[in-house]
Amino acid sequence: MYFPRSTPLYLLSFSLVLHIVVGLDPLSHICSTSSGNYTANDHFDMNLNKLTGSLFYKAPSTGFGISSVGKDPDRVYGATLCRGDVSSTDCKTCVVEASSEIRKRCPNNEGAIIWYDNCLLKYSNEEFFGKIDNKNKFYMWNVQKVNDPASFNQKTKELISRLTNEAYLSPLMFATGELELEESKKLYGLVQCTKDLSGIDCKKCLDGAISELPSCCDGKQGGRVVGGSCNIIYELYPFVNA
Repeated sequence: MYFPRSTPLYLLSFSLVLHIVVGLDPLSHICSTSSGNYTANDHFDMNLNKLTGSLFYKAPSTGFGISSVGKDPDRVYGATLCRGDVSSTDCKTCVVEASSEIRKRCPNNEGAIIWYDNCLLKYSNEEFFGKIDNKNKFYMWNVQKVNDPASFNQKTKELISRLTNEAYLSPLMFATGELELEESKKLYGLVQCTKDLSGIDCKKCLDGAISELPSCCDGKQGGRVVGGSCNIIYELYPFVNA
């Protein structure tokens, strides 16, 4: 069982097994209360429809897409990111689902973000391209604990830090890897940034996520820090798609 915690804080529990089977349940979402509201069929609503259609066509080929539609004050900015190890088909499926579900969950908000296991989708009435998003964030952790938290936490930080140093220097801004533990066990990790960030800002974002691991995932067998610009995942089982 995993428990996510988000900002603003709220708790939501769900079965990890069920999530894997269904595959399209969102992990979390946030509707912005500070961005303002739109009404059905107004200019912002029509621009948002065009935006999600644009992201649907852009994302599957590269795993990432950004776009803006319209003119101020009804201009809308959007981005979508697929996890670096998913196929273009699964990326497309996730973006389509995200585009539909975010409108249902945030029907009148001029800013919102939704996360799935395979992708995230975000839109706003304010330009956010190339900026680290520290506002939209949530955490997930496995309720099972390890026997030696101090040693395990250090190994986790070692692996995620190594992957961070690989990702921010890569055009993909994505890295996966593993680390040998005692008793023939392995620790698996994944890090990723949205591709609108510079390499330096990608590293800054991921370093910030690493610094939050102790507060969310201390001694836990698995955990995630998931934001609007970057995310990290670690587990004691292989979870990356081949």
